[in-house]
Amino acid sequence: MMGGGPDSPAAESKKEVLLVLFPAPESNMAPSLDKIKKKFPKLEVEYVNATTTAVWDHEAGIPEDVYERATIIATVAALPPTPSLAPNLGLIQFFSAGINHVMKHPIYTDSKIPLCTATGIHGPQIAEWVILTTLVQSHGYNDLYEAQKKHAWKKDNGAGSVRDLPGQRVGVLGYGSIGRQVARVAQALGMDVIAYTASPRTTPESKKDKGFIVPGTGDPDGSIPSAWYSGTSKEALHAFLKLEIDLLVISVPLTPATFHFLSTPEFDLLAASNPNLSYIANISRGDIIDQPALIDALKSKKLRGAAVDVTSPEPLPEDHPLWEAPNLVLTPHISSNSSRYMERAFQLLEANIGKKERGEGLINEVDRKRGY
Repeated sequence: MMGGGPDSPAAESKKEVLLVLFPAPESNMAPSLDKIKKKFPKLEVEYVNATTTAVWDHEAGIPEDVYERATIIATVAALPPTPSLAPNLGLIQFFSAGINHVMKHPIYTDSKIPLCTATGIHGPQIAEWVILTTLVQSHGYNDLYEAQKKHAWKKDNGAGSVRDLPGQRVGVLGYGSIGRQVARVAQALGMDVIAYTASPRTTPESKKDKGFIVPGTGDPDGSIPSAWYSGTSKEALHAFLKLEIDLLVISVPLTPATFHFLSTPEFDLLAASNPNLSYIANISRGDIIDQPALIDALKSKKLRGAAVDVTSPEPLPEDHPLWEAPNLVLTPHISSNSSRYMERAFQLLEANIGKKERGEGLINEVDRKRGY
């Protein structure tokens, strides 16, 4: 008898199967997985402790046959070695904001499987990191902390020279979800915000945030910036950097076009445009900044200081000169850390499963030509 009954292979192939690849025990994810299962009772969920965040699955210890039935994969980095191993795959949801780590993978280069990032879940905690590191520098907190450890009542640490934030200008280079939450917090502190994006945002609709938004955060309608700039050329970038920026927040994705986006000419422009000098916070990727040029700019006092949560390479070698750069806060790629990270990641996954089920456009789907 031909045809597909409820137990036939044809019917089986139509089942939605979510494969979660995460470098942690399944019990850690249980509350979030339970919510997914309750929301989508017909969805099968398979969980694999990927052991590492390696892109290539042979490094992550995943048997190839686990991919065959998957229609959705949720992952930090681990992927099937080839698209053919996952013939039913219709969505890959990454738990990271950037996907530069998979751009050379056959899934990216040789398939049309929709890829979605976790952009939007990092805004609150990373914005706090930006403001934290900015205030640590401007209030001379490191000196105060060292004095505290020595039980020294040190009032001559230059506190009288603190330049508080109201009236200062923050330039957000890459006005995505992270940049929008930085803008929200900066505005609450009395700062002027200007935004820079690759493409023009000249209409109210184009300025809206169409990604995942943590409730009560960000700039959903794009109304915070006092001015909006755009472009992909160095000329456009340089015009933006000439605007007397006090705090430059780097939150653009790493693509071939943004590799070493900021180097000596850009640091020179910042210095020339602002007599108080600029402070830089990089929460994107290390290679967006030319690190030797950054070290030189800090040593020659072209910058007031810098905070970097990302470096090139990572981990940064113990003998790397970046460690010793003056007026630098350096943290080991932890600005996105939050006890609510995975809760929000699974909320985004849940939303995209629903959109896939209804045939709607996905949240944070990657444009492979643009790289994000």
